[in-house]
Amino acid sequence: MSRLKIEVDPADAGLGADRLRRLDRALAAYVDDGRLPGWQLAITRHGRVAHLAEYGARDVENGLPAEGDTLYRAWSMTKPITSVAAMILVEEGLIGLQDPIDRHLPAFAGVRVYRHGPVDRPVTTAAAEPIRVRHLLSHTSGLTYGFHRAHPVDEIYTRNGYEWATPPGLDLAACCEQWASFPLLFEPGTAWNYGVSSDVLGRLIEVVSGQSLAEFFARRILEPLGMHDTGFQVPPEKADRLAAFYTVNPADGKAVRADALGAAALHRPAALSGSAGLVTTLADYHRFSQMLLGEGSHEGVRVLGPRTVRHMLRNHLPGGADLQSVGRPVFSEMPTAGVGFGLGFAVVDDPARAGVLASQGEYGWHSAAGTVFWVDPVEKLTVLFFTQLMPSSAHPLHGRLRQLVNQALVD
Repeated sequence: MSRLKIEVDPADAGLGADRLRRLDRALAAYVDDGRLPGWQLAITRHGRVAHLAEYGARDVENGLPAEGDTLYRAWSMTKPITSVAAMILVEEGLIGLQDPIDRHLPAFAGVRVYRHGPVDRPVTTAAAEPIRVRHLLSHTSGLTYGFHRAHPVDEIYTRNGYEWATPPGLDLAACCEQWASFPLLFEPGTAWNYGVSSDVLGRLIEVVSGQSLAEFFARRILEPLGMHDTGFQVPPEKADRLAAFYTVNPADGKAVRADALGAAALHRPAALSGSAGLVTTLADYHRFSQMLLGEGSHEGVRVLGPRTVRHMLRNHLPGGADLQSVGRPVFSEMPTAGVGFGLGFAVVDDPARAGVLASQGEYGWHSAAGTVFWVDPVEKLTVLFFTQLMPSSAHPLHGRLRQLVNQALVD
């Protein structure tokens, strides 16, 4: 177990003390009026922790505070870790970004694309292009999530038990077999859609490496980086550190406890989700973010080469377009204009068009459970904000957080 500690005076890191107080007060208001149960925040500049703050509770009903070792469901912040794992295999020459995934996952040979028609009688045609490894990493595969509920293919996922979870008892291999049988939303490589791409990528990692996704993560990323509290299950001896899970009451916007949704983290899942399966701490994910800022290296441990990380941070959307042009809207605060997508991260290409205070090249990701992180290579800045509220888009939180962090930079 590790906790973050302040490593540099904020002023020496170019952060204004009065402006940090402004940031903390604004975030505290979300707890004071009941919109959030509690939160933790870490701001690191030039590799040194300059600001730590926490407020409210990890468990409101039992009066347990948010603390340095609190465990959080990372949900979609699992995706960047899965992407790094896949790029380890790329660096080893075991897979290539252009490889068709059916080379290792035969069920995806001959995938078909939805054209029109109702859910129970969809008209499909054979895909002109196979799903390739780079399509999984950039979410341009044509795969989807059931919870979008915006397209007949989404409904096919939902009817088969894929909405916020996978069907009970099915392992990752069985899930991939089913997903391969569903129509794609579009021709691979032609558009962007948030879906099970990272789950399929996780299965690809298993097949190519000969290890379970949990084993590969542990041996190649988590243990080398010292992320000892991160995994697919909270063990019994750590259960008291797990934050309670909350959803938003649509009537008043207040946080409401949702134990049924949160309990899954206490049990070993049948399907190890590369999209949303990990539980972690602020300190652990901080080490991952510092590895990214270090272009693949942290504290003498090299996970990826610097050129690999730089390639991941290029905009890999078709034609260099932004998410507004080629993406389907998702329930998210994330801007889509001026924002591209790399191999595992959203990347700000044009801050003015995006309408956010940000540097060009800033990248990161967030989750529907309230966690968010970003890395700013220009300012040598990393930011992590952890809470447990679904959906995080219910309040203008992540966008407000970005502007409040950036206003605190005064050098």
